[in-house]
Amino acid sequence: MSGSQQNLKQTPRYIAVEGPIGVGKTSLTRRLAETFNYELLLEKAEENPFLNRFYQNPRQHALATQLFFLFQRAQQIEESRQNDLFEPIRVSDFLIEKDNLFAELNLEKDEYALYHKVYQHLVIDAPTPDLVIYLQAPTEVLLQRIQKRGIASEQMIEAEYLDQLNRAYTEFFHYYSGSKLLIVNSAEIDLVANDADYEQLVRYITTLPKGTHYFNPKPSLL
Repeated sequence: MSGSQQNLKQTPRYIAVEGPIGVGKTSLTRRLAETFNYELLLEKAEENPFLNRFYQNPRQHALATQLFFLFQRAQQIEESRQNDLFEPIRVSDFLIEKDNLFAELNLEKDEYALYHKVYQHLVIDAPTPDLVIYLQAPTEVLLQRIQKRGIASEQMIEAEYLDQLNRAYTEFFHYYSGSKLLIVNSAEIDLVANDADYEQLVRYITTLPKGTHYFNPKPSLL
C-alpha cells in the first residue's frame, strides 16, 4: 500500500480544489479521486456554448457565460445530493461560492445585479467541503501552462485578464472561512506528473487540523 493510501481514514470526505485558469485544478482533482476512490464532481466547461465566444468578446458574452455556469453547477450539485445515500465522499474542481468572483470581475453593474437576483432565487443546497485546496501560481506561469495544453479558445486569454483573476482569487481566499483551507504554491512543483510532489501533498492533507494552512515545498528532483 502506498503512502497516499495509508491515511484514508484521516482524509477529508469532501475536498474542493480551486484556483485560476491553467493552475492545474482539474488534473489534481482527477488524481485525488483516483487515489482515494472518491466520486468526481467536475466543472464541465466544454458544455458551455458561450465560453468560446466569451474569450473572443468578453464584454458581449459575459452574462450568458456566467448564467450558464451558474445553472450548470446548481444542477450538478442537486444531482450529486440526490445520489448520496449517506454523507458525500467526493472531490470537485469547483466551489460554488466562488461563482460570484467571476461575476464581479466580468459583469457590468446592471448585469451583476441581474445575476445576483438569479443566484438568490436558485435553491443551491451545496454541502460544505471538509477541505478546500487553493492552487496558486503567478500569472506568467498560468500563461505558460495555458499555452502548453493548447486549448484553442484559451489562447485568446490575455495576461491582463489572468492577472485580474489571480488578484480576485487571492482576495477571495484571504477572507474565506467556510471550511479548512490549504493554500498551495504550485508554481515550481508538478502535482500531476511528479509522484514525489504529489505524495508530499497527500501526506500533508491527511494531517491538517482546522484553519488555514500553506503548502510551499521545494520541488522534487525525482
